[in-house]
Amino acid sequence: MSIIAIILSLGLLIYLAYRGWSVIIIAPLLALLAAILSGLAGDPVHPMATYTQEFMPSLGGYVTSNFPMFLLGAIFGKVMDDTGSAKAIAQWFVKTLGHGKEIWTVVLACGVITYGGVSLFVAAFAIYPIGAALYRESNLPKRLLPPAIALGAFTFTMTAIPGTPQIQNTIPMKYFGTDSFAAPILGIIAALIMFFGGCFWLKTREKAAVAKGEGYGVHANDHEFKGDESNLPSAVAAFIPPIAVIIANILFTKVIFVEGRYDGAYLETLKEDIHSSYVNTTLAGVRGSWSVYLALIIGIILTIIFNIKRFPNGIWDTLKEGVSGSFLAIMNTATEVGYGNVIKTLAGFAVISKFLTETLTNPLVGGTVAASGLAGITGSASGGMSIALEAFGETFMQRCIDKGIDPAVLHRCISVGSGGFDTLPHNGAVITLLNVTGMTHKESYVNIGMCTVVIPTIAAIVIIILGSMGIV
Repeated sequence: MSIIAIILSLGLLIYLAYRGWSVIIIAPLLALLAAILSGLAGDPVHPMATYTQEFMPSLGGYVTSNFPMFLLGAIFGKVMDDTGSAKAIAQWFVKTLGHGKEIWTVVLACGVITYGGVSLFVAAFAIYPIGAALYRESNLPKRLLPPAIALGAFTFTMTAIPGTPQIQNTIPMKYFGTDSFAAPILGIIAALIMFFGGCFWLKTREKAAVAKGEGYGVHANDHEFKGDESNLPSAVAAFIPPIAVIIANILFTKVIFVEGRYDGAYLETLKEDIHSSYVNTTLAGVRGSWSVYLALIIGIILTIIFNIKRFPNGIWDTLKEGVSGSFLAIMNTATEVGYGNVIKTLAGFAVISKFLTETLTNPLVGGTVAASGLAGITGSASGGMSIALEAFGETFMQRCIDKGIDPAVLHRCISVGSGGFDTLPHNGAVITLLNVTGMTHKESYVNIGMCTVVIPTIAAIVIIILGSMGIV
């Protein structure tokens, strides 16, 4: 009964999210539905306790950990938009590369900043204004913009390219004793499949739409630049802030916040003074987030300095709109995290996890299917992977040793696999992206799904086969 409850709840969540229902409303209701139905099998369930002690703490924990990233990312995207910097960058790309390269440009732009360590959520905020200006300049269907951003931010730089700092590539390291460059050949192959496969798909959709006479379209609340186009910043001034974000993020991560240069010992001791308490952590535990926060602040400041007189309604109005835009975005994702936390506490979830890992004895197949399957259920690549590895990481590792398979191959297969079914319609990043771009599931999800679910799954299958042949 518990398994049926999970499947029913998840099916309804995916369907209703696709139909445009707010996950902030339906996610907690469907989590409680799953818990109540699961309780019919004999496990005692207390709905209010499930909501207040399981759903909300998980939601709150996500907001606590990630709100600065959403806030600063939204503000950065807004100042780039309102000052005309995004439009100036778009015009430079069109003038330099010519029409027809818009999809490639958006995908590569997202890929560069996410490989540089910028969160995929920040990429959505930062690249959207540029992409929207590009698509509008070339009169391409706006519905193809979210898939291009998703392809660049949610796929090859998230799980495949060797050395990517994204969490989906770093989680397996502590379980398998590997590093972020694990199985570089397999990672590059998977990345190429995702990149070229996704771009090919989107280009075919673009050609079909253009042939039918479909253009950018008219969209309510579209973030079209309303300022004076004769007073746009120069391309150099427009490019400096986003480039500075990438460089600053790398410098803070690799040069400044490193052991030996920055004394982070105080982070490891919980102070008793109620006016000054630090949560027990380490420098390594906060270095990534601190670096992104500071890099975004630098990008925002530089954009303001270079465009002090270009804000159509004043700097304060732009900042307020950026702040407002961050609220819905983070709550959509945090609500999904709360839903996943409730689901993983149900008895049926343990049964599903055990089935995924014990039925498939090949460690590469079993590990990949478990990570991808659990990512689909929880709506999170990192969440699904973490659950799978926490419960069965040692089992996967031992099976690899027994079969003579390099653990680096397992690392790469599980990482790439986690980025498959994670982006089903109820995924928080997908919902955030659609919210940021003003699109709906009905308009854009089929192409998002092809680029972030189908093609990455094909890439995972390919590297499982190659990895089984001894390629690392």
